[in-house]
Amino acid sequence: MSASGTPRSHLDRLRDRIAGGDTEQVADQALNVLDSRRGIWGGDWEQVLDRLRELPADRRRELLHALADRFHRAGDDTEARCRHLVLCGMISEGLADDPLAAERRKALDDLARRQSFFYALRFEVLVRAELAAGRPLPAPVVAVVRRAALDAYRASDLVGLARQLTDPVLNVGEAWADQALSDATTPDWQALLRYAMTATASKPNAKWDKGALALLDTLGTDAVRETVLAWLALVGRPRTLPLERREWETDVNNAFDPYNATALRGLAWLLSLLPPRPETARALGALVETSLRKVAGIGPRNPKVANAGVVALARIDSEAALAELARLATRLTYKNTAKLVDTALEARATALGLGREEIEELAVPAYGLTEVGRATYHLGEATALLEVHGTRAVLSWRNAAGKPVKSVPAAVRRDHPDALKDLKTAVKDIDKMLSAQSERLDRQFLARRSWPYAVWRERYLDHPLVGTLARRLLWTIDGRPAGYADGELRTLADEPLTEGTRVELWHPVGRESAEVVAWRDWLERHGITQPFKQAHREIYLLTDAERATRTYSNRFAAHILRQHQFNSLAALRGWRNKLRLCVDDSAPPATRELPQWGLRAEYWIEGDGEEYGVDTTESGSYLRLRTDQVRFYPIDAPENSAHCYGGEYAMGLRGGQDPVEPLPLEDIPPLVLSEILRDVDLFVGVSSIGNDPTWQDGGPGGRFREYWTSYGFGELNQSAQTRGLLLERLVPRLAIADRCTLEGRFLHVRGDRHTYKIHLGSGNILMTPNDQYLCIVPKSDPTAQGTGYLPFEGDRMLAVILNKAMLLAADTKITDRSILSQL
Repeated sequence: MSASGTPRSHLDRLRDRIAGGDTEQVADQALNVLDSRRGIWGGDWEQVLDRLRELPADRRRELLHALADRFHRAGDDTEARCRHLVLCGMISEGLADDPLAAERRKALDDLARRQSFFYALRFEVLVRAELAAGRPLPAPVVAVVRRAALDAYRASDLVGLARQLTDPVLNVGEAWADQALSDATTPDWQALLRYAMTATASKPNAKWDKGALALLDTLGTDAVRETVLAWLALVGRPRTLPLERREWETDVNNAFDPYNATALRGLAWLLSLLPPRPETARALGALVETSLRKVAGIGPRNPKVANAGVVALARIDSEAALAELARLATRLTYKNTAKLVDTALEARATALGLGREEIEELAVPAYGLTEVGRATYHLGEATALLEVHGTRAVLSWRNAAGKPVKSVPAAVRRDHPDALKDLKTAVKDIDKMLSAQSERLDRQFLARRSWPYAVWRERYLDHPLVGTLARRLLWTIDGRPAGYADGELRTLADEPLTEGTRVELWHPVGRESAEVVAWRDWLERHGITQPFKQAHREIYLLTDAERATRTYSNRFAAHILRQHQFNSLAALRGWRNKLRLCVDDSAPPATRELPQWGLRAEYWIEGDGEEYGVDTTESGSYLRLRTDQVRFYPIDAPENSAHCYGGEYAMGLRGGQDPVEPLPLEDIPPLVLSEILRDVDLFVGVSSIGNDPTWQDGGPGGRFREYWTSYGFGELNQSAQTRGLLLERLVPRLAIADRCTLEGRFLHVRGDRHTYKIHLGSGNILMTPNDQYLCIVPKSDPTAQGTGYLPFEGDRMLAVILNKAMLLAADTKITDRSILSQL
């Protein structure tokens, strides 16, 4: 304590020890300071360190060895050991002594298993000491220094050191980078990788392109394409050198190495300068999707790389590149990258003098199909048949005698490997595009699209790929409903309809119920499974409660939704939404703009809970949302917003703007009202915690138990009611029909152990006696087995209910221990 009675700090004591000249006491007190500051340098600590550095060489040498004798105090903690070694490294600058060289090498090896380190810890001192000792740095050590430098914009020493570490060109530890380093053995290939590392802007300029083209001329465009595509095929694979994840860190092993990400951006740009080829566009599209896959606590793996892939596709003038952009437009949910895709498509449409919708229609390739959903290839004496079945492409084979065979003939593998590879690639491409086109068509009801008859036949009905979807939908030709069956467009009475002027998608809103039922029967009679609900589409009519509230609907209020699932689903359906963070911030409601109608739909939501780590992710975003009203406004009305954790929504007014009132629901066109409420019903039906069978306990603190019960076993929403009507037709055809009955909200299934009630909305199960709850967790991607004909695809809950019914009807054959323990 000082003469004034003020407690003296560790730094004050260290100054006294330095002045006193006792080396042992200086070493002890220096370590006390180091521990008290957790290795963070700066300020008065740096000033004291300067005094230590100014000591004569013999005294510094004594101090260095005294610190080395105390190294065991650091224990096994990597950071504590590194802090001790950093202090030794700073004091020993200019000395030949290196008593802790072996310990430093071990600490660096341990450090190399980290994603990064905090720049203020000055761990780069260890690296400089190792270089000064004349030993090259292991590649993993180089990698961690580079990654740390990317976060250390204020630490010039660390950033400067990282710039000096030029070998290897890429960070090791990622499959694609390891392969690139292995392949780039010549100076020219090394130069290509180094040039890719200069892609630090958001897009290439003319100067960058000029340098890239010079490299491509040297290496050859074919060689570059083949090699770089092989590298990109490995992007996203598990790390070859896994990193240690500390408890406060995110899932670092599933993220991209941020240093290598710059090279990936450059490689994408390079590919866009090559002569266009379908495999290049395909690889860039895959790179975009791989880069946007979500990582826990991080979000998309690397939007920077995804954006580079989109920029590259936009620069390629080919049908394949345009097709990838059109496919990505229906699949991406990350707002910034999706906006880039939209901009690229708008630019291409403008250049061709077409509308955005037209460019998306023209962008769909045939993928080798020579007729709608079918192509035949003769490879030697074998025949390959490529067919579209529903939303999947299937490749089958026939031998020289024309008989089906289960596997690829050996002669084809031997004599036609390239053709076989192309066919397998086409199957994958068709599957991806079919999914994208199904999503696009499902969103056309609100697009107010109509087509001249001849254009529609070319782009839809007779298109080799889109035709497989269009021929399973209902259309109106000059106002007359029609479907495709037995090789012709036909009316409800099965009369051929061979010509017309204008075509639109048929929608059940405004149709008589007898007509809707008749078309359902027509589809069943012809064995047509629609790619999504159309004839069986839910219709949401205005209710008395909504007439009473007049300007808003509470139909889907007071639900608890999983935020991230809701956010992804909303983006797929064309809604704009902002993730709610548990911070002092505001956000607009989930919004869908309808420019063709001059309207904007809003779904009001707010974050749920306030306990960090329980109600939020590690990054602070809410895990769950509470839902409120659905409203409609003119599309140009000022935006509403509310605090992320709740409170009243208010309209942001600027420059003297007047507030705009929500529109009366009675003034909203019935088709728009129905489709928007159907979207919201879908959000609730998919992402509500009420349909999670594992939430019987009500979640954190049991606070959602009442909601889970009321949703999981309560009244049916419109989607569940439609499911019930369909089950009335399906159940009599099931092999277990004699064990099943439909009553109200439940499908009752009689097993040998119990009788079970499966809720038609949530899929949750109650069993006798006393309505005891039975938890059965469904597969992530269930398919309805043994049900025969289904009128539409895409109802996951229908598949869940049917699979559970099949399982429980034969409950004496159940082997799953978690289920048996409840029976």
